[in-house]
Amino acid sequence: MTRYILKRMLEFIPVLFVIITMTFFLVRLAPGGPFDADKRISIEAQKRIEAHYKLDQPLYKQYIDYLKGAAKGDLGPSFKKSSRSVREWILLRLPVSLELGFYALLIALVLGMGAGVLAALRPNSKLDHGPMALAMVGICVPNFVLGPLLVLIFASWLGWLPVAGWRTPLDKILPSFTLGAVYAAYIARLTRAGMLEILAQDFIRTARAKGLSEVRIVLRHALRGGIQPVVAFLGPAIAGMLTGSFVVETVFQVPGLGREFVESAFNRDYTMVIGTVLVYAVLVMVLNLVADIANAWIDPRIRNQ
Repeated sequence: MTRYILKRMLEFIPVLFVIITMTFFLVRLAPGGPFDADKRISIEAQKRIEAHYKLDQPLYKQYIDYLKGAAKGDLGPSFKKSSRSVREWILLRLPVSLELGFYALLIALVLGMGAGVLAALRPNSKLDHGPMALAMVGICVPNFVLGPLLVLIFASWLGWLPVAGWRTPLDKILPSFTLGAVYAAYIARLTRAGMLEILAQDFIRTARAKGLSEVRIVLRHALRGGIQPVVAFLGPAIAGMLTGSFVVETVFQVPGLGREFVESAFNRDYTMVIGTVLVYAVLVMVLNLVADIANAWIDPRIRNQ
């Protein structure tokens, strides 16, 4: 297992290098610059600003300097929010995005696994067709459509929940459900398929023949193998929740890193965009690694591949 983990971690270095390189040059290919939207200033003042942020240097030298700083953990200053560095802004906004992703994951796991297990225990019944039909709807409706619909129903029409914000527990319900609903639908279908396969195995029939209760059979014998597809899916799912929070945080005005990334992209804040992409890339790779380790623990055959 240790060799498996080290092998996966060594793959991080070239991937991060490619991500930084592509992001660095792509953001500079976009039209406009970080100071184009500011008030008109003199050419001399413009040159002083560019010299302060080293934008007057050749592009290759800016790239090399950024790589050296990133290797030391220095992501540079923010061009549009000079009160803090990029690293300080990320440390301020990232906990909000992680909290949103945590709540969304809980919703996805509880709703998805519950519906999937229930459907597998009663295949081809109303308890199967109903949840699976809702899961298909959840897969088809993207969060940028679901979010405004939930706001319209629960905030505008019923007045039960706030429209936006991230201060009280009520503020967090709609964003978390919007982000987690799509993944709950995927998890429900994966859980159903995995559980149906395991429940048809000989050892399950043997357990039933011994007189074990259905609850014990499901929780102790069937669930571990049945959720293996879900465990394999959790890495990409959590990564999708983090990147999908761009839309959700913007719709519900959540002060997280996703909303900060969107604003930075509009403002051409190069260092903030690159730093945010880098942080998200590291999080995605770590989460995928954790999911792979959990999957390898459930199925030892994966370690030897």
